[in-house]
Amino acid sequence: MKPAALPAPAPPPRKKEWSANLWLGCDAFAWGRMLVRNRFAVHRSKWRVAAAVTAMSLVHTALRLVQAATYGRQVARTPVRNAPLFILGHWRAGTTLLHELLACDPRHAFPTTYECFAPHHFLITRSWWPQLFGWLLPPHRPMDNVAVGWERPQEDEFALCMLGEPSPYARTAFPNRSPDATDAADPRSLSPPALRRWKHTFYRLIQQLTCAYRGRRLILKSPPHTFRIPTLLELFPDARFVHIIRNPYAIYPSTLNQRRLMYCAHGFQQPDWEGLQEYILDTFVRMYDRLEEGKRRIAPGRFHELRYEDLVRDPLGRLEAIYRELDLGDFAPARPHVEEYLVGVKDYQTNRYVLTVAEQRAITRRWGDVIRRYGYTIRTDGPEEGRTTP
Repeated sequence: MKPAALPAPAPPPRKKEWSANLWLGCDAFAWGRMLVRNRFAVHRSKWRVAAAVTAMSLVHTALRLVQAATYGRQVARTPVRNAPLFILGHWRAGTTLLHELLACDPRHAFPTTYECFAPHHFLITRSWWPQLFGWLLPPHRPMDNVAVGWERPQEDEFALCMLGEPSPYARTAFPNRSPDATDAADPRSLSPPALRRWKHTFYRLIQQLTCAYRGRRLILKSPPHTFRIPTLLELFPDARFVHIIRNPYAIYPSTLNQRRLMYCAHGFQQPDWEGLQEYILDTFVRMYDRLEEGKRRIAPGRFHELRYEDLVRDPLGRLEAIYRELDLGDFAPARPHVEEYLVGVKDYQTNRYVLTVAEQRAITRRWGDVIRRYGYTIRTDGPEEGRTTP
């Protein structure tokens, strides 16, 4: 007997802070492909935003040509001698917190928000564009209290979106029309030509960042990379991976809230919310199936797992264990920088949500294997309160 579907989520509350549409970073080719794939299904209330994205896409395309002429050969010849460290994990599991902690080490490098939203031309514009357009960013992310800034660490998945590569984030733009967005994260679902193009685009992006940061090891964080371990190892055989897990009963409501806010803030449609809960439940299962397959391909000493709760309880101890297990060098030089960061976020307050009985039962039924695998407790009582996380 098929279980009853969860009730549709209510629309999110009105945003308190304005932010520019994230698709303003697309070039003309990426924006055109997105429109064609979704049959130009832009709601009339979003026509002005779509017009602005179209205009900006032409600017990005022109600057892309300038950067290619200026740095194209240099980037193509840039070797990636220090393979990246990839942070894996589900959305809202603490990947951002871990990313910012590892980025504290000045021996590391990371893609900034600006570089991820201007991947076409950041090598020639990063010294002046953020100063002119800093007002486009809100003080905080729409789904939590995490600070936003052009120079802060950011998900490289956004750069791939701006470059027009398949990504589950395309569902944010057209939540009512996008095909199975989970498949866009899984390289096995791509055609051979599409996979070759994705590899080429991603490797060239890493070369650009390596060129910009003079060869320092890149710390990359993107939940969709959790699906891509075999492909990432093809590109970077010596890559290191850190997987962070959080109590799935807390992940679900936080992810649901994130999707609702992002669809409204950055979508080109009025979301109907159809299938959203099923999408979240199914994506989690697929992600952890792919993670288990991918882990078996990683060489010893190149993979580390930790729980979000342990990281929050003892951040310095957990980071030191990561450095030791993944052979990242002495943690001592990074410690004062991490301590300074921790002082700055000590007053951070997470959001709070309440799971309904139906949601709790669905999580237990669908995610129970993962809950047990990582030592969390199966809940069998009534509604439970969960917390979100950076």
